[in-house]
Amino acid sequence: MAKRPEETNPYTKRPLYIYDLPPELIETLTLHTTSAIGQISTEEQPEQGPVSRAVNEDGVSTSTACTLCKATFRDVSDQRQHVRSDFHKYNLKLQLKQLPPIDEATFVKKIGELDESISGSESSESEDEEENANPNDTTLSALLKRQARIAHQDEEGGQVPLKKRGPGNAPMYWLTSPKLPEGIGLGVYRAILSNDEQESAHKNLLDILKKKQIQPVHAKQSSQNQITTSKSFSDPHFFLCMIGGGHFAAAIIGLAPEIRKGPGGVEERHAVVKAHKTFHRYTTRRKQGGSQSANDNAKGNAHSVGSSIRRANEAALEMDIRNLLSEWKGMIDSAELVFIRATGSQNRRILFGPYDGQVLTSRDKRLRSFPFSTKRATQNELIRAFQELTRAKVDKLIEEEPEKTTEQPKVQKPKPQPAKPTPEQEEALLHTSQLQNLIRRSKAPGVLLYLKKNNLSANYPFYPPDQGTNHHAPTPLHLAASQNAAAVVTALLTKADADPTIKNADGKVPYDIAGDSRTHDAFRVARHTLGEKAHDWSAAHVPTPLTPEEAEAKSKREASEANTAEAEHRKADLERIKQEEEDRKLGKIEKKAGTGKALGAVPDKSWTEKNEEDLRGLTPEMRQRLERERRARAAEARMKALGGK
Repeated sequence: MAKRPEETNPYTKRPLYIYDLPPELIETLTLHTTSAIGQISTEEQPEQGPVSRAVNEDGVSTSTACTLCKATFRDVSDQRQHVRSDFHKYNLKLQLKQLPPIDEATFVKKIGELDESISGSESSESEDEEENANPNDTTLSALLKRQARIAHQDEEGGQVPLKKRGPGNAPMYWLTSPKLPEGIGLGVYRAILSNDEQESAHKNLLDILKKKQIQPVHAKQSSQNQITTSKSFSDPHFFLCMIGGGHFAAAIIGLAPEIRKGPGGVEERHAVVKAHKTFHRYTTRRKQGGSQSANDNAKGNAHSVGSSIRRANEAALEMDIRNLLSEWKGMIDSAELVFIRATGSQNRRILFGPYDGQVLTSRDKRLRSFPFSTKRATQNELIRAFQELTRAKVDKLIEEEPEKTTEQPKVQKPKPQPAKPTPEQEEALLHTSQLQNLIRRSKAPGVLLYLKKNNLSANYPFYPPDQGTNHHAPTPLHLAASQNAAAVVTALLTKADADPTIKNADGKVPYDIAGDSRTHDAFRVARHTLGEKAHDWSAAHVPTPLTPEEAEAKSKREASEANTAEAEHRKADLERIKQEEEDRKLGKIEKKAGTGKALGAVPDKSWTEKNEEDLRGLTPEMRQRLERERRARAAEARMKALGGK
């Protein structure tokens, strides 16, 4: 399988650490004028291994790509992580609105432009909304809320596309070099530069990067250079902190990379965590969203046990976090940059107070938010965020296109919508639903009343004719027969003049799909009541007529036969059980070791064979009655056994 140029280039086949770039590469870097990128990599360049291509050498598809976001991935695991990302979900939202998707660079840029700055520079409007924000809002929901505020109607009532309020700044600087493959650039996050460095970055970015280069530390020396919670911290480092949903994670990570031997003896650079701490408290209301304090502020204090526990945990979490910040004050004060993710006013109040002895201030010039989406506050997530910040992004560079006007965006063809039913079709659907519900509940008077009240024929065709059960039972009489609703069958035939000769899509008349003898007898009684001239009973497959008295006598006779058969079977079972008990007492029945069968005894029939023999020759009603009796006896036996214990 052929590899891409960026996979074989010695500078791009492994992650590039911003603070330890190869000297021969940094001397040839030049600032690229555009911030637009292609779709080669995902959030992070793989440490080793090629990126999967669409088709392998045998012609078998091995594609791990997202056609919506136009991104490819090295394996299925990365693809699954992408599907769960805010970037992919945001493009899905755009697709639902029939808007074109955006690339990852544009999404990161939008995240960087969110009005969630914790530097105290937000407008009063944003601050008011922030007070009422849900502490558990995700980056995606925050972005969507921001766009909802920006969207407005023009003077003619037309919708104006969402756009940023000001010119804004791209979240990354892009660099090119002749040592890199053609069309490939390196991205550096703007957030890792100080405010002064950002102002002069367009002129002196290369000089700034050269000054940031730090001599790496070998793994054997790193343990000697570890500095714990001391009052001063001279080594360059970042302070990273995340809080939300009762989870808190903080870490001091040194900028000097640690060199370790990787597979094949290749040197790899790893982040050195100088100090880290995580807390978790139960503060979020389960399945309801939001913290307890947010709920109290909105609805007043609740008085449940759970609310009291959550309030106590919020206070304990606040105390633990502030005590930790006090212990780390020296390291935090000496950190080059401070990265914070604290969504919601309650979480920001915990970090920024005001309170006596506070360590973090919202006006600190080193303060930064993460310019990409983050997950739950854990130590692993802090390390991932640090690596994302300090590793160069490798991607294709494309020419920047001018911003499109409101008339220019490509209009997608709307999906065909199902035809709206006509008033006649809506009325037919209503009648079908009402009649079918009454028939299934065997409400014969209700069926007759509905037909009369709505002036409908007893042969009313259900709508739509070929959907669901309507194919098998297209008329009320068909449905009543299939549901074994004998009373409804009698009412439709004798009082509503239903036609028993109508066939369904399978060519069957109502009598053919009746499920029991009682329903069959209802057709025969109707033939006797209505007379031979009422319908073509031969075409309706209805046998010889029955008088109501004969039908009732037949029903009683079948019930009596079922009861007699049940009594005989019960008597035979009791006699067999008694005989087995006597034989067992006399020792005539012995069990063969390991088999459980009697020696010299005739093998008993299986339960299935006995059951089939018992049910042979019985009518469906007798079979049902017999089954009910058996279940009742079994339940009675279980109750006696439980009572004996």
